[in-house]
Amino acid sequence: MRNKIVVTIGGKDYTMVAAEDESYVQRCAAVVDRQLQEVLQDTRFSRADAAVLAAMNVADQLLKEQEASENLRRQVKENLEEANTLKLELSEAKREIFKLGSKK
Repeated sequence: MRNKIVVTIGGKDYTMVAAEDESYVQRCAAVVDRQLQEVLQDTRFSRADAAVLAAMNVADQLLKEQEASENLRRQVKENLEEANTLKLELSEAKREIFKLGSKK
């Protein structure tokens, strides 16, 4: 289902059509608005240039978060592989202990 949601960015209202709920769209708009306001503090930029710079800032944050997420995924995968290796070693050690105990 598509929702029509009015958001305010840079003091201007925009109607967004999204499948997501209103609170999510409002949060997205708030991120963009914050970035735009930060760029607009430097009055040398036109609104169009400020919007592009704000978009670049958001893209930078996104790419850095994606990289961090991928690093975490890789670490989790490595840890799971190590845990599986340790489980196999433990199982083998238990078998060896059982064999040694049954020889007495």
